[in-house]
Amino acid sequence: MERNSSDARGETKRSPLLQLSDAVNEVSEVVLFGMILAMIAVTTLQIVCRIFFDALIWSEELTTYLLVASSLLGAAVGFKRGSHIAVTFLVNKLPEFLRKAVSFFVQCLGVFFFAVVAFYGAELMKSEAMQTTPAMGISMTWVYIMYPVIGGIILLHLIAGFGDILGRR
Repeated sequence: MERNSSDARGETKRSPLLQLSDAVNEVSEVVLFGMILAMIAVTTLQIVCRIFFDALIWSEELTTYLLVASSLLGAAVGFKRGSHIAVTFLVNKLPEFLRKAVSFFVQCLGVFFFAVVAFYGAELMKSEAMQTTPAMGISMTWVYIMYPVIGGIILLHLIAGFGDILGRR
């Protein structure tokens, strides 16, 4: 599986899976920015209301859910960019073939882990569908949907990343 290939004019074409991963990441970055702005706005509103009016009963709950979702979505963006912390000093000393094998193994572990997160997130979403949040009163389905959705986004990025590993020379 090659990440890029050249057409007749010598221009680089990206695989459809990588193009989808790129497009999903662009949307993820915009949504992440919006979530962080929403957290800032809600927290600021809560401070103003607490000082001058009555405290908002829902703001802390919403901010907490936004924080968890933005952390997970930030992890997805980090996976796409390859910007997570990695200890590579030993791997870099290995021959190229073993480096590819270790990278492939680590990528497989990531796929397995986030498949479990997405699967059990969907199970949690279904099992808690009748519960509501204490302050906002919305179904927990809307809170727990972040786990299968963001788990799926990370899976997409990881699977698209196999092309990088297998395409290295």
